[in-house]
Amino acid sequence: MFSWRRLKEGKKLNPKYSYALVVSEDEYQRRVDALNSEDLRALCKRLQITTKEELTTKHGTSNMAELELEALKPTLSEPSSLLQVEQIEKLAKTLPPRTFGYPWSLAFSTSKHGMSIKTLYRTMQAQDSPVLMIIKDSDGQLFGALASEPFKVSEGFYGTGETFLFTFCPELEVFKWTGDNMFFIKGDMDSLAFGGGGGEFGLWLDGDLYHGRSHSCKTFGNPLLSKKEDFFVQDIEIWSFE
Repeated sequence: MFSWRRLKEGKKLNPKYSYALVVSEDEYQRRVDALNSEDLRALCKRLQITTKEELTTKHGTSNMAELELEALKPTLSEPSSLLQVEQIEKLAKTLPPRTFGYPWSLAFSTSKHGMSIKTLYRTMQAQDSPVLMIIKDSDGQLFGALASEPFKVSEGFYGTGETFLFTFCPELEVFKWTGDNMFFIKGDMDSLAFGGGGGEFGLWLDGDLYHGRSHSCKTFGNPLLSKKEDFFVQDIEIWSFE
C-alpha cells in the first residue's frame, strides 16, 4: 500500500512494486502546490498518482455505456423461431425497466401448444411477469404487444400503461399508451384484445388464434399493425421475463 507519510519522511520505496494513489482533485493540488517542487511533480507522474475526476473522465462514461448495452442483451431460454437477434435486441430496449436483467422464457408457442386460446390462458397461469406476444401473419408481417401482466379471462379491461403495441415494417415501431383511455387488455374464451376507443381494437385475435384484426385505436394511437385490417395468423410466440 502507498504511504504518503513514508514519502514525506524521505524513506525509500520498494522498487519491486508499482504504486498508484487515487486522491481527490483538491487534495492532489494541495499536496503538489504545498511542496511546489518540480521533482515532486515528476515523482507523482512516475508513481501514477491519479485523481478521481481523471478516472471518471477516462473510463467511467465508456464503461457505464458498455455495461448498459450488455444489460439490454437478453438471454433466451431457447432460440426464437420468429425474431432475429437484431430484432430481439431492439425490442429489449423498449421493454419496462422491471424486465431488465431477466432471461426471456418461452411461455407459449402455437408451434408447440397448438392454436387454442384455452391452452394459452392455461399456460399463463404459471406466469407472474409482463409477457411479450409476437405474431407472424400469413403475409410474413411481424407485430404484437407487450402486456403488463399475463393474459387471463376478464370481465373488463385490465393492465397498466406499461402495455404497448409494436410492429416491424420492416423497422421496429412502438406505440405506447397515449393516456386517452385505459383499455389495455381484455380476454375471454372467444378472443384476446388490446386497446380500444371508437369501437375498434388496436389488435384482436379470435379463440382459435387463427384469425386476427388490427385497427387504429385511441389507447395506443397506432396505425394498422398488419398490412391488411384482417389477417391470418401463421405463428405466435409469447415470452415471459423471470
